[in-house]
Amino acid sequence: ALWKFETPKFYVTIIDAPGHRDFIKNMITGTSQADCGVLIIASGTGEFEAGISKNGQTREHALLAYTLGVKQLIVAVNKMDSTEPPYSQSRFEEIQKEVSGFIKKVGYNPAAVPFVPISGWHGDNMLETSKNMGWYKGWAIERKEGKASGTTLLEALDSIIPPARPTDKPLRLPLQDVYKIGGIGTVPVGRVETGVIKPGMVVTFAPSMLSTEVKSVEMHHESLPEAVPGDNVGFNVKNVSVKDIKRGNVASDSKNKPASGVADFTAQVIVLNHPGQVSNG
Repeated sequence: ALWKFETPKFYVTIIDAPGHRDFIKNMITGTSQADCGVLIIASGTGEFEAGISKNGQTREHALLAYTLGVKQLIVAVNKMDSTEPPYSQSRFEEIQKEVSGFIKKVGYNPAAVPFVPISGWHGDNMLETSKNMGWYKGWAIERKEGKASGTTLLEALDSIIPPARPTDKPLRLPLQDVYKIGGIGTVPVGRVETGVIKPGMVVTFAPSMLSTEVKSVEMHHESLPEAVPGDNVGFNVKNVSVKDIKRGNVASDSKNKPASGVADFTAQVIVLNHPGQVSNG
C-alpha cells in the first residue's frame, strides 16, 4: 500500500511493506524502492523478543532492507504505552541497546540511526514531543553529511538525506505491477531507477522488446510532465494488453540505449536462511 503525506521539508511516500512471512516477496518489491527504512519495533513484553529472535521479522526485515540498498534507517520503538510500567525508560534503553547491536551486524552504523520511542495509538512522539516520556531527551545522529537531532518521528523523517537522482542516465524502470484500468487501458507501475519518463516517449519493455508510446504519467493520481529517479509512477501505454507485460519487465527509452539481453553479468548474490553451506547445483 502507498500512502502520501507532507513534512515541513519533504513529500513522503510510505510503502507499507507486509510484515507477514508469506508475503516476503512483496515486502522485497516494496523495500527495494525506498530511500529510507522505518523499522517499527513492538516494545510490549514478549513482542520485542519474538521479533528479534533468530527467525523473527525484525531481524529479517532489517537484513532485507540493507541488502536491497536501503542505506538510511530510522528505528521507531512503538507501543510505549503498553510497556511494564507504561512509557518505561529502561525498556526503551534495553531495546535500543539490543537493536543497535544487531543493525550494526547487518551493516548499518547505529550512530547514524535515530531511535524514537513512540505510541502510534496515542500519538506520543509522532508529530509532537510526548508529555509521557519526560526522561527522553531526543535523538541525535552523526553521519558524513553532518549532524541532526530532534525528538519526534516526523523530525527523524525530515533528517533523511535525499539520494542523488541519476536523471542523466538512460531510462530504466522495472515494473512492480501492471493494471488494467477501465476507461484508461493498460497502466504499468514501478519506480524510476535512472533517467526520466514522460508523455510522448516511446518505451521498450525488456525482455519481450515490445515498444509503445507513453500516453500519460501519474504519481498519486496527479499527472506529471516527467518522472525522475525515485518516483513511484503509473504510466498509460497505447495498444498494449495486460497479458503482454508483467512484473519484472524493464521499461527503457527506445531511442536511448534500451535495456536488452546479455550473454553474462556480474551480480552480488545474498542468500537468506541458507542451510549452512551452499554448493554447486
